[in-house]
Amino acid sequence: MTRKQWMLMAAALVLGGFSLYLNQDWFGGDSIQIHHRSRPASPGLFRRKKVAVSTGDSAINPIVFGFEHKLKLTSVQVFSVSDIATNKYPHPVWHLVSDSNSVPIRDFSYGDAIPGMRPAVQGATADHLEPDVNYRLCVEAEGLKAHHDFVPVPKP
Repeated sequence: MTRKQWMLMAAALVLGGFSLYLNQDWFGGDSIQIHHRSRPASPGLFRRKKVAVSTGDSAINPIVFGFEHKLKLTSVQVFSVSDIATNKYPHPVWHLVSDSNSVPIRDFSYGDAIPGMRPAVQGATADHLEPDVNYRLCVEAEGLKAHHDFVPVPKP
């Protein structure tokens, strides 16, 4: 082989290696990335008509949880972190389950109904969250589990 062919082969290997490096998440396991945001409800023309449970008479700003891509959730639970630390079987303040027909979603608000999901206990509703208390959101989707800790922000 000529020197030119060796150089082209080496360049192709370097570019292939660089491409694999940039796309290294192909080989990693799947995971759920959860984030949240908490903002005061803004009055205005485009305000949602449906008010989340957590914003009714609550002392906190509404909380919205989101994911990096749409997920078909099978379970959503919110626990107090102190309850998890002290109890073997902590009581969730909000617990939804899906039997089979969960709709893929990218985000949801605490206390709202999620399409395709129902309360684990019939007729149960989400408890009001207290400001400045640590909580943990636990979700299951498509065979994956993840959790995210958050602290509700008090209303100004």
